[in-house]
Amino acid sequence: MTKKSVLVVDDSPTVRKLVEMSLERNGFRVVHAFDGVAAIKEIARQNPSLILMDVNMPRLDGYQLCKLVKKHETTRHIPVVMLTSKEGVFDKLKGRLVGCSGYIAKPFSPEELVTAVEQFLAEPATL
Repeated sequence: MTKKSVLVVDDSPTVRKLVEMSLERNGFRVVHAFDGVAAIKEIARQNPSLILMDVNMPRLDGYQLCKLVKKHETTRHIPVVMLTSKEGVFDKLKGRLVGCSGYIAKPFSPEELVTAVEQFLAEPATL
């Protein structure tokens, strides 16, 4: 069985490492990018099963990146989950408008993260 791959996009090395350790311990293959521009290259190279991304990033923020992912024919099926402390009603609405599948609020426990990732991977893709 091939491992599901998760792309983690966050400008914080600490968050990327925490997510990577939590997911790899549970059988996922993790790749990461430090911002939205670097993420575009990784998405093309890796074709991840799921993308976890921060909203606030330099060069290309999470909303812009999600919009690009959902607009492209070959990537629109990939669930995009915002991994962020911005979880107000306006932020969630903005995320839904660009095609975001859901939110995981920072701070989070490793268990919460793994459960949420498994849940988003199990849901049928919305096109």
